[in-house]
Amino acid sequence: MLQTALREGALTSSPTGFELRVGLSWIRSMPLASVGGLKVALDGDVVPVRVVLGERAVPPEELALEPGWWFVQDRMVIAGARNLDAGAHDVTVDFTILVPYLQAGPGAPLVLPFHLEARLELDGPAVISVSRDVA
Repeated sequence: MLQTALREGALTSSPTGFELRVGLSWIRSMPLASVGGLKVALDGDVVPVRVVLGERAVPPEELALEPGWWFVQDRMVIAGARNLDAGAHDVTVDFTILVPYLQAGPGAPLVLPFHLEARLELDGPAVISVSRDVA
């Protein structure tokens, strides 16, 4: 699961900076509202980001208000306003997933931390895929 969460072709330039496509690192699709603590670092620097949902871009902390789903095969698009130099970049993504149907203790849902790391080529070769962007 973790090996394909940040795959080749995931980091692309955009007119306003960059976009990063992240796969879900869990065995089942999850509500967007279950994603918390999203943080992205590029080359060691934490960068402010927004999550692109169709035509909208929302701050990560507002995912808790979203009614949509992050399906296992789909990619969450994370956008940042930083322009990146051509070449490879060290990418780190941290987030949690609250699993509403599993308990960690009496009355407490399971919250799983995820840490993803990859060295990604900006605008590298696209990977042929059936994945869609989360909308």
